[in-house]
Amino acid sequence: MPDTIPYSRADAALSVVIPVYNEQKTLRQVVEKVLQLSCVQQIVVVNDCSSDGTASIANELAAEYPLVTVAHREKNGGKTEALKTGFGRTTGSIVIVQDADLEYDPEEIPALITPIVEGYADVVYGSRFLVRKAARVLYFYHYIGNRALTFLSNIFTNINLTDVETGYKVFRGSIIREMVITSGGFGFEIEVTAKVAKLKCAIYEAPISYYGRTYEEGKKIGFKDGVAALWYILKYNLFCNLEDSYRRTPMLAGQAAFGAMKES
Repeated sequence: MPDTIPYSRADAALSVVIPVYNEQKTLRQVVEKVLQLSCVQQIVVVNDCSSDGTASIANELAAEYPLVTVAHREKNGGKTEALKTGFGRTTGSIVIVQDADLEYDPEEIPALITPIVEGYADVVYGSRFLVRKAARVLYFYHYIGNRALTFLSNIFTNINLTDVETGYKVFRGSIIREMVITSGGFGFEIEVTAKVAKLKCAIYEAPISYYGRTYEEGKKIGFKDGVAALWYILKYNLFCNLEDSYRRTPMLAGQAAFGAMKES
């Protein structure tokens, strides 16, 4: 593969990517909560062709706050396509995904990025199950489905995650910007897990709270997405190699820090 990408801890600035579809009720509140964090360098709101007032609110936020930029997709492509658009516009050394529906609290972002800022991790997943924090009690079948998908994903990746479908995923910018993402819908969660596992980078988990929504309140993921996830587990673990997963191979800061710690 082409030359690797050097890593520097000098800049620990954070880019926050917010994919959004018909979230006019919560978008402003989420963005303004993120803006309260001193570590934030950039917020990229990606409007996935919303049919409500989301686009206007996103434009207003960009006009009010210099750190906010907006990308408007001309066709609804799902969460993964929105994220691809957002990642391509990030500039921070750390990149996090923030959903726009208030299911995840931006106040927990500093704890999530800490392992990367300190040089021990390359990727951090926020887990709703690692240590049980505040979590709305909702659909039992969703819980079972998530646990089953996590278990199957772990079998193929050989990494011991507790919550593969978590919405809070943090990456060193070079990793996610160089990753080749080809899935659709909600396939991002499974695809990215398979590809960071192939990289053999340092992956951490951190406990998070979860304020889930019902379908009546706007929850979008459904049974078909779960079925698609089964195929993505097979596709990206068995039929996709490291060379196909990245444009260039990032250097692994987490592994370097762990090696230095062992030697000291």
